[in-house]
Amino acid sequence: MKSDAPLLSGLLNGLAAGACWGTIFLAPELVPDFGALALSLARYLAYGLLSAALLAPRWRTVLPRVPASGWCGLFGLGLAGNLAYYVLIASAVRLCGIGATSIVTGFLPVTVALLGTRDAGSLPLRRLAPSLLLAAIGIGLIGLQAAGTPAASAAGAAPHRVLGLLCALAGLTSWSLFAVSNARWMRRLPTIGAGDWGLLTGLVTGAQSLVLLPVLALAGPGMAFGSAFGTVFGTAPGAGPATHDARQWLVFGAVSVGVGLLGSVLGGMFWNRASRQLPLTLSGQMAVGETLFALFYGCLWHQRWPTALEIAAVGFLAASVVTCAARHARPPAPRAA
Repeated sequence: MKSDAPLLSGLLNGLAAGACWGTIFLAPELVPDFGALALSLARYLAYGLLSAALLAPRWRTVLPRVPASGWCGLFGLGLAGNLAYYVLIASAVRLCGIGATSIVTGFLPVTVALLGTRDAGSLPLRRLAPSLLLAAIGIGLIGLQAAGTPAASAAGAAPHRVLGLLCALAGLTSWSLFAVSNARWMRRLPTIGAGDWGLLTGLVTGAQSLVLLPVLALAGPGMAFGSAFGTVFGTAPGAGPATHDARQWLVFGAVSVGVGLLGSVLGGMFWNRASRQLPLTLSGQMAVGETLFALFYGCLWHQRWPTALEIAAVGFLAASVVTCAARHARPPAPRAA
């Protein structure tokens, strides 16, 4: 039983990370009058401030553990796994909907497994094939459900749907590279705790957000980029900063801080723990939790029960994690003669 403890702990941490990350798909729906870049910068400014506050009491003990190369790694992780990823995902949600976006990002376990098969403790791709096939079937069922909804049909006729899918694909690529690089950096720097590594990432991402604030200030007014690019860089079509009332700003601030806390501070902490306890081919599989919880939160938001296809998809995705965990579990010790 003792040998299974890290595996179980890693699985629970991965599931908790998915529960936190599922909120990022709902956030654009909660503040539709603000563009993806605005939401992303606000979220990561909140992440940076929260990280700085939590690191402040231990700054003198944590800082000496980070080499110069580690700061370079944190810079790349903050850019690829946080800022770029969330701008792309929030844009995709606006342009082609939660359903289509979650389908594309649902293939994270497959891409991370492909990138991580040569890492320590990982299994060869042939042994992962059954669980990856189950995950692909589950994502495909979600795709059938999303394609059959009236909202999806309407979005399919819009010229910006293709741009949304491209944003989702770019986000998938960005986060896959982040997941693999993040796990490798934590292995290189074992003296830095998983929670502290996440807070350091937040500190760097917050600084990057400050640098990008002038971009938001230039892009926001006037919608000069047209409706599609305005959705990404500026505000929603027909809206500008001057049209936002006090209530909208209050909701925007609350959503940004909430997603910064749940999706970044807590989600990052749980994910880093899972990444340290599980091999990449299994921790990557835990990314299906983000898709499952995004689906769950979407049902709550739209006040509906999951459909038969969605329930079947959940079953396949859950089975994919179970089979993958079983593949990675240590074989029982041989009985004494």
